[in-house]
Amino acid sequence: MVDKLKIGVLGGGQLGAMLMRHAVDYGLNIAVLDKDPNAPCSRYSGSFVVGDPMNYDDVMSFGSKLDIITIEMEAVNTQALRELAKAGVKVYPSADVIEIIQDKYTQKKYLEDKGIAVPRLIQINNKAELAQHLEMMPACLKKCKNGYDGKGVMMLYTPADIENAFDEPCILEELIDIKHEISVIVCRNEAGEVICYDPVLMVFNNQQVLDYQLCPANMTEEKITEAFDVAVKTIEAMNMVGILAVEMFLTKEDKLLVNELAPRPHNSGHHTIETCITSQYEQLLRIITGMPLGDTKLKSSSVMINLFEPAADKKKSINDAMQSILRISGAHVHWYGKGEGKPGRKMGHITISEDTVEKALTNAITIRNILKESYGQE
Repeated sequence: MVDKLKIGVLGGGQLGAMLMRHAVDYGLNIAVLDKDPNAPCSRYSGSFVVGDPMNYDDVMSFGSKLDIITIEMEAVNTQALRELAKAGVKVYPSADVIEIIQDKYTQKKYLEDKGIAVPRLIQINNKAELAQHLEMMPACLKKCKNGYDGKGVMMLYTPADIENAFDEPCILEELIDIKHEISVIVCRNEAGEVICYDPVLMVFNNQQVLDYQLCPANMTEEKITEAFDVAVKTIEAMNMVGILAVEMFLTKEDKLLVNELAPRPHNSGHHTIETCITSQYEQLLRIITGMPLGDTKLKSSSVMINLFEPAADKKKSINDAMQSILRISGAHVHWYGKGEGKPGRKMGHITISEDTVEKALTNAITIRNILKESYGQE
């Protein structure tokens, strides 16, 4: 069996913690590297190492003791991963894939070159250059690197907005008239076998962070097939082994455009823990350890709600909220165990499973009201 393999994860956040939960089923001991000694993974692993996943020496020291290494975030040192791969450590995803995705401009141009549709965009090196491209407005400005959960993204509606724009390398992207934002998680193993999870429909809050999602997405069979095709084409174009979240825009003209990629477990796949035969986390473990791909079939419909840290002046008791939420049939709470942080920080999520999305939505509305009244989440 695979329980003798030494497996490591770069990053100790909630994604790593959920991966570790599924590793228990296969008797796997997962080592973790994170610079925060109190990261969520620290309480679950006897092999938690404090170190910076972006630091070459830290990653080399950590990875040299492993058979396999994977990631739960893109902010990792790819030079070290490349050296570890040369030394015989299996690295998933590869350093080449991570480097493409680390930079949004590189990522989008790579996809364009492979014939995969993305929004029209240009590269901007600094704030001063924006004044030369007023014809693009209104537009979306995204930092090329280190953007996540809505950070590093802003809208530019008029020239006056340039004053507060990011003053670093960015992409300036046309503002899409969106019908839906969707995500497809696609999985590929060493043999080149590929399988997809059903598309989810994503709804974002004012901070451009995923608020909640529905699965299955309300799309025609034709569009679902097209979304699968785009996801498969993307992971094959990157020659990637692992799991890849392919976030897409479905425009008002019914055209699919790839928005962003995440080469790891993803927020849009949290529901798979309760609602799919094989979760995205088990799937990643199967792929990196050489086991067969797992069945991605849905067992139920669902709504997934993210839990955020409320503003200090609105924060109430999470315990009171949980007492009420846990009485609701089909509701499964995941509390990440993070310390208190800034308002808007993800603290957990709730998956509501039901026979239909409509039934799940009814319970989700009840839960949202509880969170507002008892916890302070807007």
